[in-house]
Amino acid sequence: MFAKWISQQLSKPTRSLLGWVAKKFFESNNRFLEESAVKLCDIQPENVVLEVGFGPGLGLQEAARRLTHPGGKLYGLDISEYMYNTASERLQADIQSGKVTLFLGSVEQIPLGDSSVDKVYHCNCYYFWPDLRAGSREIHRVMKPGALMVTALHLEFLQKLIAAGLLKGTKWRPEPYMEALREVGFVDVRMEEQRVRGESFQAIFAAAKKA
Repeated sequence: MFAKWISQQLSKPTRSLLGWVAKKFFESNNRFLEESAVKLCDIQPENVVLEVGFGPGLGLQEAARRLTHPGGKLYGLDISEYMYNTASERLQADIQSGKVTLFLGSVEQIPLGDSSVDKVYHCNCYYFWPDLRAGSREIHRVMKPGALMVTALHLEFLQKLIAAGLLKGTKWRPEPYMEALREVGFVDVRMEEQRVRGESFQAIFAAAKKA
């Protein structure tokens, strides 16, 4: 039962003791993944960028620093009200300036127009989506033709969570996710081993192909 509660908080943290623990976990363990995903996106100053599942907002901070052109815009989407409020506080200045806009909602319903985003990134996120194809399809919809998406994950750590009884019922393996990406129109889908400051992780790259 406790493992189930922990898994639920990792998926959708709430303002509670376990939710606070999940937030601290994200802040200490996901920082290098978030920063690495942003770097791998090669965000340009004028890009329009989307982070899915932004958590406490560490990746948003890193991405916002790179959007130095007046046309640069950063969007974030998260299903947790607790994380939405936490990130809103962290990015308060950029939100007030109009550079950053955060949404509370599901990956299956992104409140952005078709073909409006240059870069997308997310970390340790896809295996919590209710439907891999539906989420992938909606992300593909908002991406411009040729736009890049980077997915960062730490497979070794995920395997430890699974061994501890967490994340049961999730499609955590990358292969089903990558197949879903291909099925909805992404091309050049590949997973690469990465290493940053002695930390190893995996990055999945995908480009949006549109007619």
